[in-house]
Amino acid sequence: MTWTLARRAARLEPSTIREILKVTERPGIVSLAGGLPAAETFPVEAMAEACARVLAEQGQQALQYSASEGFGPLRDWVAAQLAGHGLRVDASQVLITTGSQQGLDLVGKVLIDPGSRVAVESPTYLGALQAFSPFEPEFHALDGDAQGPLPAALAAARGARFAYLLPNYQNPSGRCLGADRRLALVEAAAAAGLPLVEDNPYGDLWFDAPPPPPLASWAGDAAVYLGSFSKVLAPGLRLGYLAAPKALFPKLLQAKQAADLHTPGFNQRLAYEVVRDGFLERHVPTIRARYKAQRDAMRAALERHLPAGCRWQLPAGGMFFWIELPAGLDAAALLPRAVAAGVAYVPGAPFYAQTPRRDTLRLSFVTVTPERIEAGVALLGGVLAEALRDPAALSEAAA
Repeated sequence: MTWTLARRAARLEPSTIREILKVTERPGIVSLAGGLPAAETFPVEAMAEACARVLAEQGQQALQYSASEGFGPLRDWVAAQLAGHGLRVDASQVLITTGSQQGLDLVGKVLIDPGSRVAVESPTYLGALQAFSPFEPEFHALDGDAQGPLPAALAAARGARFAYLLPNYQNPSGRCLGADRRLALVEAAAAAGLPLVEDNPYGDLWFDAPPPPPLASWAGDAAVYLGSFSKVLAPGLRLGYLAAPKALFPKLLQAKQAADLHTPGFNQRLAYEVVRDGFLERHVPTIRARYKAQRDAMRAALERHLPAGCRWQLPAGGMFFWIELPAGLDAAALLPRAVAAGVAYVPGAPFYAQTPRRDTLRLSFVTVTPERIEAGVALLGGVLAEALRDPAALSEAAA
């Protein structure tokens, strides 16, 4: 028997990050690769108490099938949170998803036809490229500068189905768009008739000051907004959400019904039981403080150990540093040398929809202690310095 694969199956690719994480499981490897939140931040005790209450008070309902839209009180809570950020949505526009990754998949199913254009940042979130690719879009890479995508680039993307943007502490670059750039992008998108899909998994992880208002707070019905509980509560719950214009919401709901009927009702009730009394307002600042200290440790280590010619910006939040290497170095080609030396990172090329830059890499600082950050960056610096001294390595990387 021969299985005939659908054309879209050829566009499914393994996650570069997940494959690298397999390598990092080896003993002794300092992994600066994974985009995982720190497990030490997971509120295990609060979860245990909430779990007991849900089972005792709502056990039968929590273990039954539930509404495709999501648990009503949790949708109300999300809508109230979004209103606090300036979004004009009500609970009827909120869809609880099985992680924000499912939100990306639903957007792709509903909005992308084979050959239609989708505008993305350069670089952009690898998981979004994976989610959209099976629907056979033509990706249009938006030109940008150190401040983010250029408004003129959105004008040049006229006719695309939507522009996918991550304004807050972007994965992978760590970049946060300023208020003026955000407003200019929204105005440029409106003039071009270009809808926006705004992805915001990291917006609560700011270190010194919160980010500017979301794009969707200005764009209104011209935007879909995606959020997640993974970075502030626990990724194992697989809880995310999207807020969509009323005209678009029914099709996104139907796509979800076809995918999994509903996000696990027990998990939704558990999360609501934890967050409903303001828990996140007390809990998230502890995550910020931890991550800021680790960010600072990585900044100091980068300054001490990376060779001249390496460039980076200090992230004001989130989980990542984005490193541009000296000309001629290929991060993917050098990864085996780094792993052999005892450190792992994510090469930057897979984060580009078009014309990948091989002289880039992503480092995560949130799952590693400051001491391990120091050791890992020192090892990385040694690998890069050796490559710069070795013409054969440069030739290999350039090939």
